[in-house]
Amino acid sequence: MSQITEESLATLKQAQSLGLLPEEFEKIKQILGRTPNFTELSLYSVMWSEHCSYKNSIEWLKTLPKEGPHMLAKAGEENAGLVAIGDGLACCFKIESHNHPSAIEPYQGAATGVGGINRDIFTMGARPVAQLNSLRFGNPDSERTKWLMRGVVKGIGDYGNAFGIPTVGGEVFFDDCYNINPLVNAMSAGIVEVGKTVSATSYGVGNPVFIVGSATGKDGIHGATFASGDLHEDSADDLPSVQVGDPFTEKLLLEASLEVIETGAVIGMQDMGAAGIICSTSEMSAKGNHGMVIDLDKVPTRQQNMTPWEICLSESQERMLIVVKKGREEEVNKVFQKWDLNCVQIGTVTTGGRLKFYMHKELVADVPAQTLVLGGGAPVYQREYVQPKYFNEAKKFNINNVEEPEDLLAVSKFLLSHPNIASKKWVYNQYDSMVGTVNMSTNEPSDAAIVNIKGKDKALAFTVDCNARYVYADPEAGCAMAVAEAARNIVCSGGEPSAITNCLNFGNPYNKEVYWQFVQAIKGMGKACRKFQTPVTGGNVSFYNQSSDEGPVFPTPTIGMMGILPSKKNKMTLDFKNAGDSLFLIGESRNDINSSEYLYSFHKVKLSPAPFFDMDTEVKVQNLVKLLIRSNLVQSAHDCSDGGLFITLCESGMPRNLGFSIETDFDVRADAFLFGEAQSRVLVSVKEDQLDNRR
Repeated sequence: MSQITEESLATLKQAQSLGLLPEEFEKIKQILGRTPNFTELSLYSVMWSEHCSYKNSIEWLKTLPKEGPHMLAKAGEENAGLVAIGDGLACCFKIESHNHPSAIEPYQGAATGVGGINRDIFTMGARPVAQLNSLRFGNPDSERTKWLMRGVVKGIGDYGNAFGIPTVGGEVFFDDCYNINPLVNAMSAGIVEVGKTVSATSYGVGNPVFIVGSATGKDGIHGATFASGDLHEDSADDLPSVQVGDPFTEKLLLEASLEVIETGAVIGMQDMGAAGIICSTSEMSAKGNHGMVIDLDKVPTRQQNMTPWEICLSESQERMLIVVKKGREEEVNKVFQKWDLNCVQIGTVTTGGRLKFYMHKELVADVPAQTLVLGGGAPVYQREYVQPKYFNEAKKFNINNVEEPEDLLAVSKFLLSHPNIASKKWVYNQYDSMVGTVNMSTNEPSDAAIVNIKGKDKALAFTVDCNARYVYADPEAGCAMAVAEAARNIVCSGGEPSAITNCLNFGNPYNKEVYWQFVQAIKGMGKACRKFQTPVTGGNVSFYNQSSDEGPVFPTPTIGMMGILPSKKNKMTLDFKNAGDSLFLIGESRNDINSSEYLYSFHKVKLSPAPFFDMDTEVKVQNLVKLLIRSNLVQSAHDCSDGGLFITLCESGMPRNLGFSIETDFDVRADAFLFGEAQSRVLVSVKEDQLDNRR
C-alpha cells in the first residue's frame, strides 16, 4: 500500500456515487486487502457496472445454447461470434446497443455505436462487409422523437457511409414507451479466413503492449457507468459520457489493423470500447493468465493534465490495445506510421496476473486483473422476480368484444400509412447500401439482406427482428417468436438459419417485474434457438432502459440472425413477378388479432395476449418453404408479420406495381384473416406452369 501515492483512500460515499453497492465496496476491500484509492475504485466501478460485468444477467445467459457444428468462437470467448461458412471462411458478427448515449446526444451516440460494433469485428481480423440496425423511438408526432430520430439516422448514415461498409438491413418501430429512452442497436458482420483470426488475449512475459489509433480524451469517461443507470431529468448533465466518433480515422484503423495482423507479430488485440484502457488491459490479461505494467503518462492524450483515472476510463473512439511479440516492435510501428496513426508502447506483459498502473513513475493503481472481469471477481447476482399483474389481465382479452369494422378499406389505408408499417425508404435512403458491391438485396427486395461472398457460389443472409409488443404481452412466447421470425426471414430469402447474436434491451433489473420479463424472454430464446439449431454467439445486455417519468420500455430482445445460402441461385425475393401468377398462403389463418398493429393502433386495445404461435408448426412451414425454393417452384416468398396478410400482399405487389385478388375458405373473421398477426405463415407466388408441381 505504501507505493500508492496518488491520493487518499476512497470512501463508501464515493463508491455509491460511482454506482457501487456497499457490499461491493466491502468486496473490493477484501480483494485488495486494503481500502482502494480513488483510481482503483474507479476501475472497479466501471468493470463491475452492469454494462461490463453482466452481474444481473450472466447466470441466465449461461442457459442459452452455445454449441453448434459450425461454431468457431462461443459466446463470451471473443469480441464477437465466429461461425464457419465453408470454403475455408468464417463469418464474424455481433449486435450491441448504444441506447443511453443516443438518448442524450443522438448523433454521436448512434455514430459511435456503429463505430464500436465494427471495431469488434475487425479487431478479430475480419473485414466488415455488412451493417444492420434496429431502432425504437417514441411517438413520431412529438418534437423530441423527431429530434432523436433525425440525429440517430444521420449519425448512423454519416459514420457508416464514411467508413465504407454497406448498411444492408434493419427495422424502425415507434411506441410511446420509447419517448424518453430510444433503443439504438447496431449490428456488424465480417468475413475472415479460418485460422487467421486474432484473439483478445495477452501472454508472454516481456511482450510489449501498444495503444494504437486515436489519442485519448475526456469523452466517454464513465460511459459504462452511465449506461448502467436509469435516465432522469438531469441525464443531460452526463453529456461528457458520450463519446465522439471519427469514421475516417476508423477506416485507417481498419486497414492498419488487418495489415498488422498479416505480419504475424500480434499476440492479441482488443478494441477499447466500454471502459477503455482498463477494460482492454484487464480482459486481455485475465484471458491469458498474465498481468501488465502500464505507464499512463505514455498514452497519447488530446487534453492536458488528464488524471490517471480519466486516462484509464476514457472511452475515446478508434483505439486498440495490441500485445506484440517482443523484438517485432518495429514491424508494428511501420504499419501504423504508414496509416498515419498513433502507435505507442505503453507497457509490458508480466507474470502474476496483476495490473500495475504508473503515472510519472509513481504507482497509482495495483489490482488483480481476474477480479475485474466476468467469471473472475466481478459480482454475480440472481435477482428476485415476480409476474406482473398485467400478464393475467392480458389473457382476459376476447376477440368477440371487438366489433368487426364494416369498412375494411379504411382499416387498410390506416395500416398502410401507420409509421410502424409504412415504407422506411426515407430512412434507409440516407444509408449507403451498395458500397463494396456485396449487397445483393438492394434492388430486389427480400425478407433478409443477402450479402455476396465474392468468388464463391454461396452467399450470406442477415436479419434483425423483434416485435416488442409480443414480448411485452408474453415474454417467453414473444422472444421465441422473434427468433422464429428471424429464421423465417432467412428461409424466405433462400437461406439456411445458422446462428444468432442478441441485444437484450430491458428496464431496471432491480424492478422485479422487469426482471421477470428478462428471465421469461431468455427461456423463450433458449427454446427457440434449440428448435431452429441457431446457437447464440454472443451479444449485449442493456438494462436500465427506462426513465422516472415513463417507466421501463417494452422488453425488446432484438435478434440478429445469420444464415447461409448454399447457392446464390436459390436467392428468393418477396416481390410478385408476373400478373396471373397464383398466390398461396402456407400456414393457417386463425381467428386471432392478439397484439396486432390493427388491434393496438386502430382499436386502441393496448393489452392482449401474444399472437398464436406453435414451434412445431413453424418448423414445418419453414421446411416446406425451403423445399419449394430449392425446387424452383415459387416466384416469390414473403413472411406474414406486422400488419397481417393484407400488408404482406401489398409489400409483395408494390415493387413491380402489381395488384392482387384473393379469396378464402378459412372460417375466421375478415379482420383476423386480413390484419391478424398469427405466426407461421408465408405468402408465395407460383407461375401457372408450376401449379401441377405444387404438391
